[in-house]
Amino acid sequence: MNGKNAKKTYDVLVVGSANADLTVRVGRRPDAGETVLGSDLVESPGGKGANQAAAAARLGIRTALLAKVGDDAYGELVLAGQRASGAEVRHVVVEKGARTGTAMIVVGADGDNSIVVSPGANAHLSPADVRASREVIADSAVVSLQLEIPGETVREAVRVAAETATRVVFNPSPAPAGDLDPELLAAADPLVVNEHEARLISGLRQAEAHEWAGELRKLGARSVVVTLGGRGALVLDAGDDESVPVPGVPAEVVDTTGAGDAFTGALAGRLAAGDSLLEAARFAVRVGAAAVARSGAQPSYPTLSELPG
Repeated sequence: MNGKNAKKTYDVLVVGSANADLTVRVGRRPDAGETVLGSDLVESPGGKGANQAAAAARLGIRTALLAKVGDDAYGELVLAGQRASGAEVRHVVVEKGARTGTAMIVVGADGDNSIVVSPGANAHLSPADVRASREVIADSAVVSLQLEIPGETVREAVRVAAETATRVVFNPSPAPAGDLDPELLAAADPLVVNEHEARLISGLRQAEAHEWAGELRKLGARSVVVTLGGRGALVLDAGDDESVPVPGVPAEVVDTTGAGDAFTGALAGRLAAGDSLLEAARFAVRVGAAAVARSGAQPSYPTLSELPG
């Protein structure tokens, strides 16, 4: 997987969140004010940042995570998940007295989920933490970012990546209610969004995927990937006039939790290896298809030998 970046220590450095996922499966998700019975609670490592790092590492990609956890049992759960995947955890900061972030996840019979995140220690990952890791960012081919950590910390990571000529893969999730920071958009190569995020950030409520991609690039993104669930993805590369569809891979959907993170982690890894954006997206679609066929986020992520098609 080293490709043209063999001299770098890491193919992918993920700067982002690390959570404990608390998951319950239900026959149907409750309406407002309603109580339903669910399965036994399952505790597993999660968080968008940690998920992307685990997904990349499971594929043999040299990966490290820069995140912050508490000195509690959930922090140990997160670190154990990273080690099991093969990701480097020396850059994860353990903060004394802090609570590790948690995500409460309800998974319906159709495999779709509803998630509420309590940030915990993620909210304490600071610009100073990023600045202190400048050499790590410089020694990585790609840095992958999301929005489950403070905005000023993401902006600092973008600035350091620019200083060190490190490519930025940016997944603006959870999508902001207002306009996305132009500085973050301008750094994205690519901007990776699902349909909900594309609709919200582009401002085009009633539009097709290629229209979202075009608008997002007009807003400043260097390149754009729109994920379309089972239908695959759409790629608009820098300098291209038209977007290119990437067909989906057939999969039996068991649980969609973390599938987008699996896609993004795989995409970042293939870009680090020297793939074109289109080639990387084709690979990432296969990884996402494998992830939805199993329960959970990180426990669902495939190795290279487990990929479909």
